[in-house]
Amino acid sequence: MTEPIRIGSRGSQLALWQANHIAAALRDLGHAVEIEIIRTTGDRMQQPEAENLPSLAPLPGGKGIFIKEIEEALAEGRIDLAVHSLKDLPTQLDPRFTLAAIPPRADPRDAFVCEQYWALHTLPMGSRIGTTSPRRQAQLLALRPDLQFIETRGNIDTRLRKLAEGQCDALVLACAGLDRLNRAESVHQRFPIDELCPAPGQGALALETRAPSYAVFAEPGRDDYVRNAVAALDHPETRFAIEAERTVLDALGGGCQIPIGVHCSPLHDEGVLIAWRIHAQVLSPDGETMVCLSSEVPVGISPRSLGHQVAEDLKSRGAFELLASPSAVA
Repeated sequence: MTEPIRIGSRGSQLALWQANHIAAALRDLGHAVEIEIIRTTGDRMQQPEAENLPSLAPLPGGKGIFIKEIEEALAEGRIDLAVHSLKDLPTQLDPRFTLAAIPPRADPRDAFVCEQYWALHTLPMGSRIGTTSPRRQAQLLALRPDLQFIETRGNIDTRLRKLAEGQCDALVLACAGLDRLNRAESVHQRFPIDELCPAPGQGALALETRAPSYAVFAEPGRDDYVRNAVAALDHPETRFAIEAERTVLDALGGGCQIPIGVHCSPLHDEGVLIAWRIHAQVLSPDGETMVCLSSEVPVGISPRSLGHQVAEDLKSRGAFELLASPSAVA
């Protein structure tokens, strides 16, 4: 194909890093690539004039606020490929699209960011943590009920600036974004998975294209070419883990506004995949009640079966009642 593959990306520093990372990988495989910046609803809500808005939430129709306009461009044929942070995607993908690839995942953990204090347990009583995530707030309260929370919107640099200005005492951010932008200089603690279980898909990228069943061009050759090119970047073990995590979330009816953490990882013996380890947490918003499990499952199970198995186990331990309670809605 002579025309370049057109990648749609948000304009934030992290989103552009991710888009350029994928563009470089495709160019290494011999493909021409260009990037188009698309401003999303989520980007507009994070502007200074919008800082008094309520917590970010999915838009009507289930579309996440950071992907709506990008998916519209994909559906209209203005771009060929969307690069998302996977945790921004709804668990039910629009049937017009498909995840052509999920590349290897970066560090999925959450990071404690603070220059003065080197770990969460060293913070003074009543310290202020900068985070808007209900999951992180509940998990942190389970560890430190005395903590207070400050809403910190904006990109990573904006949040780090607010920390430096004293608007909060510490931040909790995803390790992957800090590592990708080389901004981990003040990361003194990376929380273990069993303390702050990450959001499903955290640290992974989603490479979204048009589905084979959805034709926007008269000739299917272009879309076939794009899907085949992008598929070369897929990492099967990461895809399995992500599908299992998202199945748990979907089975529990959750989203980014619900305190749920799920993480699945492969276990190897001398380089051979032998099992999957999965950890999950469901919490009340105040952190006082938690349902959690950790298990290892031999290879051979499908990711959806594993996800449903974990979800049913969580429900049997009372997770559904936690999520169904009025206080669990942010």
